[in-house]
Order: sequence, then structure tokens, then C-alpha cells
Amino acid sequence: MAENDVHPADPDGGERQQPLEADRLRDLLLAPGYLKALGFSAAIGVPVSLVAFWFLVALHELEHLMWADLPRDLGWDTPPWWWPLPLFLVAGVLVGLIALRLPGGGGQVPASGLHAGGTSPAMLPGVLLAAAVSLPLGAVLGPEAPLIALGGGLALVFRDLARVPATPKSTALLAAAGAAAAVAAIFGNPLVAAVLLMEVVGAGGPQLFAVMLPALLSSGVGALVFTGIGHWTGLETGSLSLRLPMPFPRLDVGDVLWAVPFALVVALLLHPVLGAARRVAAFVSAGVATRTALCAVAAAACAALYTLATGRSPAEVALSGQATLGQLAADPHAWGVGALIAVLALKGTAYALCLGSLRGGLVFPALFLGAAAGVLLAPLPGLGLVPAMAAGMGAAAAATLRLPVSSVVLVSLLLGGTEMIPVVILAAVIAFVATELLPRHQPAGGGRTGPVHGP
Repeated sequence: MAENDVHPADPDGGERQQPLEADRLRDLLLAPGYLKALGFSAAIGVPVSLVAFWFLVALHELEHLMWADLPRDLGWDTPPWWWPLPLFLVAGVLVGLIALRLPGGGGQVPASGLHAGGTSPAMLPGVLLAAAVSLPLGAVLGPEAPLIALGGGLALVFRDLARVPATPKSTALLAAAGAAAAVAAIFGNPLVAAVLLMEVVGAGGPQLFAVMLPALLSSGVGALVFTGIGHWTGLETGSLSLRLPMPFPRLDVGDVLWAVPFALVVALLLHPVLGAARRVAAFVSAGVATRTALCAVAAAACAALYTLATGRSPAEVALSGQATLGQLAADPHAWGVGALIAVLALKGTAYALCLGSLRGGLVFPALFLGAAAGVLLAPLPGLGLVPAMAAGMGAAAAATLRLPVSSVVLVSLLLGGTEMIPVVILAAVIAFVATELLPRHQPAGGGRTGPVHGP
């Protein structure tokens, strides 16, 4: 039998599958509706990134006002121990009212993970208000989940204004593109946004390319606009980069060997935190208004207890940890063993409480907890400080988000170099596999439901 006669006779169609997949992708790309969606994705990257920029500027300025300017005006160099209590109480009461009164319940409950799509224009006011009262007032959460909702919802608003036909496929494509443009604003890199949306959407094959090309194009345009307007205005939204006090070391055998048990430990420690967050969400869903405030005050008590025990600022337990992560990386030796243990225990507890009650994202507190664990364990024989922080962040991000590729790309961006990528990949894969093999948590109560990519 001739060689070229073998392939058509293959009952599994193994040799014929590739051309068929390529033909399907070509058909998708040549479809008039898809090409129009691709062009519209480039167009919406501009307004979405502008709105995301000003939203992040507002959050950054409000956070600085509440946690730096006001305490200083009242005569304190750092917030006193009781400072988080009234702020978290206000946040809890307002988020509870927003969840009850406004469409969409103020957005997704963070304990249910990251979602792509599902945010209608009518939900946007509640999403933005809930994030605006949660994050600056101290919620141990990041802004990425509200940004995904903001970008996806705005994309649909612009679609309706432009009178683009609303089909299920175009809605999914444009929502992903808008979300990617908004997320590129906080991560400062369109590739991170595109990879994150790729894993959150969970598509595969030709469908993956069909979804990701608009997301990549929109996030790239958005990043250009975002970077330009940041330089033009001189305003800040917070920097996603670490200034390490030393050059990158060369990885050695000890770093690689320690990464395996270290990643397992991080996954095992974060698993009950995420399980507790789901139980908190279920508890809050039975009485949103009062129980949201109760959980928020409990998170504030963690920050107050930290200050009473260590004498350090309660902001190190409160807030997302984005700014504190930069301080930890710049001067890790300023943190004693007691302070590191206290911040891991109390910020982890506050993280679980906020994940189940307030509104925001999962990424930044997880990165801080992983970095703090790395600094704590760095004195182990044969383990260096930078590899330990890199492995800790990679493991914590993968265990929390259950998005291993996004976790590796994000930590590599944070570190600003490629030297630590092998240990980051190893830690992320180990933590991801360990988390998948551990018992699954029950679904989180309250908030919107949908595809879950997270704890």
C-alpha cells in the first residue's frame, strides 16, 4: 500500500485531523462577523483602557487618602491599631446594601474564583460601587475581578451604542476583549491579560484562537493608551513590579530541590484558607446586610491584632498587599520572624473573610502571602531569598487561581527577569497539581454564579 493511501484509511483519522482543524480556524478567521468583531475589539481597547485607568487612579488615591493622608493629618505616622475597625465596618455595611439593592449583587463573590463575561451594562454601577467601597477601605482583595467585569460590561455598552448585532458568539468575544483591555491596565502587560483571559475562558482548539485574538489585540491597544495617559497625567495607579535589593542569583540544586516541598506546603496552607472563604460566603448569603458587615469587622480585627502584637502598621494586613509586597521585596530583612508569622496567619484569615464577604479579586493577596512565606523560609540550608520568593509567589498564585500558565507569566513579570522562571514553573505546577488532588470545596454562596476558575 502506498504511503499516501494510509492516511485516509486511518480509522482514527489521526493524520487528517490537523488539516481539518486548520480549515476550521481559517473558516473562523474569514467569517465576516468575526473580522468585524476583531476590528471592533481594537476600537474598544481605547475607551475601556481609559475608563480602567481612571478607575484605578481613583482607587489608588482613595486608598492613599484613607491609609496615609488622614492618619498623618491627625498626627500619626502610621494608622493606629483601631484604624481598620471603622473603615471595614463602613465597607461591610455599604457592600451589604449594594448586594441587596443593586442588580448583580455588586459583582461576583471573590471566593467563587475568576469569571469572564456575564456582566451586563445594568450590573456595572453595582460592581463599581462595591469595589470602590471595598478596596480603598481595606479589603484584603485586589482590583482584577472588578476590572474584568468593568471591561466586559463596557464592551457590551459600546456594542449597543455602535448597533453591532448581538449574537451569543459576538457577546462572548467582545466581553473577553473588553475584559482583557481592562485587566491589561492593572497588570501593565497585554500578554498577561491575554493569557489570564485564555485560561479563565477555558476554550480550546480553534475556539481558543477565535476568543484570544480579539482579547490580545484589545489588550495591546489598551496597554498603549494606558501607558501613554499615565505618562501624560503623571498620576499613579500602583506599580506591579518588585525592586529586589540584590541581583538575581544563579539557580542551584538546593533552590530546585526546596521548591518541591515548599510548593506543597504553600498549597496545603492555602487550601483551608480558600475552603474557609467559601464557608464565609455561604454564611453571608443567609443574611447579606448584617453578616457582610460582621465578616468585614472580623477582618479588621485581624489587622488591629497584628498591630497590637507587632507594633507595625495595620495596612500590612489590610488592603490587597500590592504596595506591601513591594516593600517586602525591597527590604525583606526589615521583617522579623515573628512579624512574618503574624502577617501570614492574620492576613490569611482576613483574606478568607474578605473573599467571602466583600468585593474584589484574588491575585494580589495570594502573591503577598507566597512572597512572605518565601522570606520566612529563605534561611533554610541551600535556599536563596530570591528563589524562595519566586517559588512562593508562583505556588500561591497557582494554588489560589488554579491558572498555572497565568501564574507563571504574572510572577515572571513581577520579578522583571527570566532567571527564576524554571523554579516558578516547578512551584506553580506542583502547587496546581496538589490543589487539584485535594478535596474540592463546596460552591460559594451568594453573588453571581457562572463558570468558576479559582478556589
